[in-house]
Amino acid sequence: MVSKTDDIPAAVPDCNPVDLADAAGDGAQETPKTRLKDSYDCGHSADTAMTNGDGAHEQTEVTESKQDVTSEVDGGEESNEQEVIVIQDTGFTVKIQAPGTEPFDLQVSPQEMVQEIHQVLIDREDTCHRTCFSLQLDGNVLDNFAELKSIEGLQEGSLLKVVEEPYTVREARIHVRHIRDLLKSLDPSDAYNGVDCNSLSFLSIFTDGDLGDSGQRKKKGNDLEQIDCTPPEHILPGSKERPLVPLQPQNKDWKPMQCLKVLTMSGWNPPPGNRKMHGDLMYLYMVTVEERHISVTASTRGFYLNQSTTYTFNPKPANPSFLSHSLVELLSQISPAFKKNFTALQKKRVQRHPFERIATPFQVYSWTAPQVDHAMDCVRAEDAYTSRLGYEEHIPGQTRDWNEELQTTRELSRKNLPERLLRERAIFKVHSDFAAAATRGAMAVIDGNVMAINPGEETRMQMFIWNNIFFSLGFDVRDHYRELGGDAAAHAAPTNDLNGVRAYGAVDVEGLYTLGTVVVDYRGYRVTAQSIIPGILEREQEQSVIYGSIDFGKTVVTHSKYMELLEKTSRPLKVQRHNVLNEKNDSVELCSSVECKGIIGNDGRHYILDLLRTFPPDLNFLPVDGEELPPESRHQGFPRQHRHRLACLRQELIEAFVEHRYLLFMKMAALQLMQQKANKDTKTAIPAITQTSETPTESNAETSHTQTTASDSPNATEASTDGTSQTDNSTSGASQAATASEENPSKPATNGPVDPAATQNGECKSPLEGKELEEIIPGLAQAKELAETLVAEDGSGIDPKSREVVLNACKAVGSTSNTSFDIRFNPDIYSPGVRFPDDSADDVQKQKQLLKDAAAFLVSCQIPSLVKDCLDHSALPMDGATLTEALHQRGINIRYLGTVLEFVDKTPAKAQLEHFYRIGISELITRCAKHIFKTYLQGVELSALSAAVSHFLNCLLSSFPDAVAHLPADELVSRRKSRKRRNRVPGGGDNTTWASLTPSELWKNIASESQSYYHFTVQCESVDQVVEKYGLQKSTLLREISIKTGIQILIKEYNFDSRHKPAFTEEDILNIFPVVKHVNPKASDAFHFFQSGQAKVQQGFLKEGCELINEALNLFNNVYGPMHVEICACLRLLARLNYIMGDHAEALSNQQKAVLMSERVLGIEHPNTIQEYMHLALYCFANGQLSTALKLLYRARYLMLVVCGEDHPEMALLDSNIGLVLHGVMEYDLSLRFLENALTINTKYHGTRSLKVALSHHLVARVYESKAEFRSALQHEKEGYTIYKNQMGEAHEKTKESSDYLKYLTQQAVALQRTMNEIYKNGSNASIMPLKFTAPSMASVLEQLNIINGIIFIPLSQKDLENLKAEVQRRQQLQELGKSEEPIEDSPLELDDKIPID
Repeated sequence: MVSKTDDIPAAVPDCNPVDLADAAGDGAQETPKTRLKDSYDCGHSADTAMTNGDGAHEQTEVTESKQDVTSEVDGGEESNEQEVIVIQDTGFTVKIQAPGTEPFDLQVSPQEMVQEIHQVLIDREDTCHRTCFSLQLDGNVLDNFAELKSIEGLQEGSLLKVVEEPYTVREARIHVRHIRDLLKSLDPSDAYNGVDCNSLSFLSIFTDGDLGDSGQRKKKGNDLEQIDCTPPEHILPGSKERPLVPLQPQNKDWKPMQCLKVLTMSGWNPPPGNRKMHGDLMYLYMVTVEERHISVTASTRGFYLNQSTTYTFNPKPANPSFLSHSLVELLSQISPAFKKNFTALQKKRVQRHPFERIATPFQVYSWTAPQVDHAMDCVRAEDAYTSRLGYEEHIPGQTRDWNEELQTTRELSRKNLPERLLRERAIFKVHSDFAAAATRGAMAVIDGNVMAINPGEETRMQMFIWNNIFFSLGFDVRDHYRELGGDAAAHAAPTNDLNGVRAYGAVDVEGLYTLGTVVVDYRGYRVTAQSIIPGILEREQEQSVIYGSIDFGKTVVTHSKYMELLEKTSRPLKVQRHNVLNEKNDSVELCSSVECKGIIGNDGRHYILDLLRTFPPDLNFLPVDGEELPPESRHQGFPRQHRHRLACLRQELIEAFVEHRYLLFMKMAALQLMQQKANKDTKTAIPAITQTSETPTESNAETSHTQTTASDSPNATEASTDGTSQTDNSTSGASQAATASEENPSKPATNGPVDPAATQNGECKSPLEGKELEEIIPGLAQAKELAETLVAEDGSGIDPKSREVVLNACKAVGSTSNTSFDIRFNPDIYSPGVRFPDDSADDVQKQKQLLKDAAAFLVSCQIPSLVKDCLDHSALPMDGATLTEALHQRGINIRYLGTVLEFVDKTPAKAQLEHFYRIGISELITRCAKHIFKTYLQGVELSALSAAVSHFLNCLLSSFPDAVAHLPADELVSRRKSRKRRNRVPGGGDNTTWASLTPSELWKNIASESQSYYHFTVQCESVDQVVEKYGLQKSTLLREISIKTGIQILIKEYNFDSRHKPAFTEEDILNIFPVVKHVNPKASDAFHFFQSGQAKVQQGFLKEGCELINEALNLFNNVYGPMHVEICACLRLLARLNYIMGDHAEALSNQQKAVLMSERVLGIEHPNTIQEYMHLALYCFANGQLSTALKLLYRARYLMLVVCGEDHPEMALLDSNIGLVLHGVMEYDLSLRFLENALTINTKYHGTRSLKVALSHHLVARVYESKAEFRSALQHEKEGYTIYKNQMGEAHEKTKESSDYLKYLTQQAVALQRTMNEIYKNGSNASIMPLKFTAPSMASVLEQLNIINGIIFIPLSQKDLENLKAEVQRRQQLQELGKSEEPIEDSPLELDDKIPID
């Protein structure tokens, strides 16, 4: 297998390295099953998400790169520590001759397969209508799966002939499907319907096509007059309208150019025997645009007209028969309209940006859609009733053995980079296919299309198997969860289990297997989909479980092989080995929770399942008799009763807590070493430890103001070994972090991708409070060295004094080992029914304390740290999803949302957190509504679904006080019939209780739900009260509830506030989609490149950083294919680097891809997409495309208004951008509206003395100056000057700049006054001095734009550079402590980290 990371020059714009992954098809060769090889058969359709069953039109991207790559880069210069195997061969050019076209050149590379040339031809405008052909070199047919380098005689300039081959039934069907796809290629209906991994993108509407060329098309900057700058009314500051329709602007390309009215399979299929023997394969029926009805035979030789009509069968060829090898050729002869429109359609298709048409790896659903005409479509109809799942067209043997595929890909070798890439690519591919199949199956189960495997039982207990996937419903079957909270626990268990699967999957221990798991919420039901362990269905569970317990700890078994495998996960997952008693009182050793079951499948693999208690319980939500929580928790009203007893801490919290304890451990040890040293000096023999042994072990979760960094280092001790290089100089990482945190608790100690979570908390008093810091530093260094030697030498050759130091520090922080820092949790503590042997009582006690400390840590450190980050704007949630992400990143579960909001409410700086509070309230309300909606839907029969959903939305959002449900008309008729049918699908109940819901009742339920689930009081009796009290918007609430529940509504203007009629009718509810949770496999190598690239950039080595990020982009493409969130982050960073390094055109091209990808993968109005739009606007402006920049900014502002309204700190930045661009095009009055709004928002969220506010004042002053209103200009500039003077002092350059500008303004004002006086005195014949009115230069506007967007170009002297490097190294060492591996999405790299302007 070869790695092709370097085949494609990174510099070629638009060449997205898709053909990187080796085309042999994801490890097909390694797997013993030939089936796999065929399944990835479209060679490189394996690369782009091949969910459409036909690789035909998926491969668009490749052609793009093929046409662009003109010279191969040879990968001699690999600038990375990692081994990268580079195969240096350069590409070559071949000529291709297709029937009826001129020969053309094609650039190919030796490692490609013949298959890939096929794909290029199928996508090219002039050859796209051919599917059934072979490529021949000198009369020899080339093998599709052969690599080009292995073909004899193929060299630079060879001529390959495209030769038409005879059809088979399969080839004929593939051809029809491909033609259908070409006809549909511009039609967005698949994206609206959420099928085949299509999703929406609107960028091209705002940029008028591709940005690359438009730069040349428009004259730079001269045509200011022609730009229409006035935005629509609803985008202006202060507008209260929030229309929905602009969310999906109508794309003129989508007005379908009709080529054919009908193309469908004929009712005469399949051909009778005698016609089969004449070569008939199948019959098609078509209606052309000219209303001609024709019947076509697909035969082995091609397609021809026959003489059949709708009611008579006459298969003889018509006269003339127009026999053609391709349907397109046939139709072009019969229908002139077809010929004209088809050519136009293909031209448009080829012009679209490849990112607008490639499939995404996971389905993205749109919560709004226009009314789409439902057109006749034979392929869609056929797919709906066959169990086509992505590949069946290409797989011999039909259904896929998902478990085998998931586990085989895990077993692929991972010794070097190419192998790891291949393995990760295969894992990712199978996962995304499995998620798609599981989603489809879950919907089929709930819609009643799947027969249960236990049909005799009642509906909620049924289980299903479909397409080799096992489905179960989220109900408490057989009282399994009775002790734990019944149905509520059964509903929570699948997501806990999924988190467990994710955690074990990330640790990736060889030989330990987990099940493919997908959790789908659809129509009010929760369905868990799992791959099936071979042989598990044949035997009883009791026989197969050889590790763990199936009855919650009554009978427990263990197994040496499992212990050995789980021991490897114990350290990274912080799970402690422990003993439990079974019912015979035997002690059994486990290394996981008792629920975790080990089963050896018939394939001999060791599987673990039921991982719902992988992480320790959350005591704040688990009241236990006789146990008391630390005061930090008690003050906040914990412990609280929760719906179920499965509440557990998040992995991120465990990581942060251990990190926090590690810092504490280091400080303790240092302190004692200092004392020992002091004792030595004074020669007293006081035992060294007396002082510290009294440090309280209770609540020392809070004993210091430390930075917590969610770290993923397998263990903190290892983290310390990574830092060995620095132990010699006394400023080792640990000491740095500690001192930094003491001196300045709010200074972020990381500049890596993790949001710094610095905590300063009123309640915690550090044991080191009174000591001088200078003393501590050497001690800490020693402590760190000591910790390292301990790790290195198993603590043997260390003097007893030091040992004692470590022992005490270990005790103090609750470490499980006495010789080194090591914190692990026992997940079985407080599990009902689990008993521990007497000899481990101490250990259990210690574990209980640890759990209490962790729970207190969440409340007293993590929540304040989150709020602090929102205050200093390092966390800026915009909607429910980004808020959830911010909480999760810090290990705070959503059930703490009420607590977080209460904390914000009590914060003195509450006014500056208004946006956060508002988003939190709307999230809390929509989540309560979602809980209610779930049970509400379960009682609705299918025929009444749209009526029920619209009624619910009316009760939730409409001001109409007595919303009445419209029952479907034939309700009575169906009532009688269904009495007879006992076994109905879930939700087949004929109850119409849903119709009796009223708005006041729903809001009462929401208030009580919020009280009982979140322990938060929402004062509300109606939607209007809530909107009024908390400043929410109905459009935002509608978006949040739709996204959370999967509702899709018609895009139109809803009148929520009418008191006379309800806002929604049943016609407005278009669809209900599944909400899917699954594991996201990661590209580890690419991620490390990305991180080291980020680090380089932050050290100021832009060029090296850029190379690393490009390499990361290559590897990401290799693993994920062309579309993925992480690729999006990579492109955004690349664009920013290109921009800073002065390559504006390249920045534009990369950022355009980032925007398209963000729209497609995250959604058109996701907060990330909004930010991508803002970046793109800046680069457009820099490229002189002013009108485009404005359109993009207006789009971003509109989206932001829909998502979170006007009152949000980010809006200030957006408005400053818009105001500056408008200033640049001399639209002064408009510009002022936006800049003054930005000033208001900045003042509100940053406080009146902030430098951001000073800058806002300055920007406003500049516009007033351009308008010659000097008095207002002076007023604003003075405000700015005062802020600079107070914050920076007189001598600072900012203050000086401001004072110079003030002088200049004063002169101008005086000059103006003089002129006016002159006019008054001398009347019209006054001699007027010309005043200088300057339109601002583009350069000066761009400079201000860069400043507000945090991009600063600093002319540095050599000395400055040295200082900067030193500062950077210092920060690097701080970072050493928290080796972080957070998901990339959460790490927007801001380049203003270095030189804060504010």
